[in-house]
Amino acid sequence: MSDHTALDDVLRPPALCPGDTVMLVSPSGPTRPERVARGIELLTGWGLRPVLAPNVYARHGYLAGPDALRAADLNTAFADPEVRGVICTRGGYGAQRVVDAIDMAAVRRDPKVVAGFSDITALQLALWRGARLAGVHGPGAAWRDERTPLASAESLHAALTTTEPITVAAVPAEETFDVRVPGRAVGRLLGGNLCLVVASLGTPDMPDLTGAVLLLEDVQEPPYKVDRMLTQLRRAGALTGLAGVAVGQFSDCSDGWPVRVADVLTERLGDLGVPVLGGLPIGHGPGQLTVPVGTLATLDANAGTLTVAPAVR
Repeated sequence: MSDHTALDDVLRPPALCPGDTVMLVSPSGPTRPERVARGIELLTGWGLRPVLAPNVYARHGYLAGPDALRAADLNTAFADPEVRGVICTRGGYGAQRVVDAIDMAAVRRDPKVVAGFSDITALQLALWRGARLAGVHGPGAAWRDERTPLASAESLHAALTTTEPITVAAVPAEETFDVRVPGRAVGRLLGGNLCLVVASLGTPDMPDLTGAVLLLEDVQEPPYKVDRMLTQLRRAGALTGLAGVAVGQFSDCSDGWPVRVADVLTERLGDLGVPVLGGLPIGHGPGQLTVPVGTLATLDANAGTLTVAPAVR
């Protein structure tokens, strides 16, 4: 049976409610207190009680502390019955180094919503493999209003606190807007950051994408690297049997290059024989919106919309 045959086997954590405690963790790169202060202000404004993981501001080169500390913070959050949500501060690099140390039994025993994006894709994929936990692909707690304005905050809030489906519409101003193959696809939304999906090939965390809608976004990857990663996914057979592809923001990828990243995406995704919808404001760019991952999605490339079932119950 593929991952998508039984669509009710997903583990949905409870939606967050006013008064709930959420723990801010840094599973990847180091972050700065002044950035996180704005995230704390937002979360508090929603009636939540943000608490800092013990090592949230640790720094060890390009990592937010040694592997053991980052893994310990995740496991502290998953084991504490008072903690109802886990909000990652930022991405960067390093989640893959700690995911094998996660106590998946604790995750399954007391599922809680986990939010983040970028390098946090590695954490989401691991939690999907180890617990079938639905996650939330959205901004982290190291918040910047200039990149993630009010609409971004409202989108994250909805994904964490309501059980309504979430619809994201393609935006003509997005560079990937003309990456499109008409049609309609229904399948589980899996994926996230292209680099991290490719880095999962050959590991236990690479999901079976048969029947899935694959979400892809990235930042500061030149067109030839995007080509290389998509080609590797194709050659590995990972894209065989896809239902569709949801293309988010590919930010700062075409700068100074004679080829647009949108053209590369069209060339390497357009002949898969499945619907493809670009222009979705999901990723590292301005106005980033939030979507659940691991739940059933409807991609309508004709209407220009991606509608995703909630990650929470």
